[in-house]
Amino acid sequence: MTILPIEPLTRAAFAPFGDVIEAAAARGDYPINDGTAQRHHDIARIDCNAGDGHGLISIVHAQPRELPFAIVMLERHPLGSQAFVPLSPARYIVVVAESPEAAPRAFLASGGQGINYHRGTWHHPLLALDAAADFLVIDRGGDGGNCDEATLPHPYRLLRE
Repeated sequence: MTILPIEPLTRAAFAPFGDVIEAAAARGDYPINDGTAQRHHDIARIDCNAGDGHGLISIVHAQPRELPFAIVMLERHPLGSQAFVPLSPARYIVVVAESPEAAPRAFLASGGQGINYHRGTWHHPLLALDAAADFLVIDRGGDGGNCDEATLPHPYRLLRE
């Protein structure tokens, strides 16, 4: 089984697969609400309008996974992007690949970092660490098959970081 190294989640490293949702990613910052709040503007682009699609906001309660863990499958959403934003300072692992045949990459998201997968990005389902965690999920609703799954040609192993 091939060992899959876990990299820190950075905007530059994750850019081919999606957006890192954090204040530092803002395309603009400005005060709002009579100066009592700061808006970190335009952090990620939500893509959900394919066909008759519409945006959905959900909450996912993720059980923690223990490492080592075998990565044997990936999924993608061909009709829209999919964002995950932790509702507490939860650590989680993000696994992505250019295709099911390509070597995947694993990223460790620290508390306060969310991610937004670009439409069609191959990724592993959510891998919470340490404790159960809630995530705000923003993705596409509507008609059409929006989840493809693929078994990898061989498994990859995530080890304790």
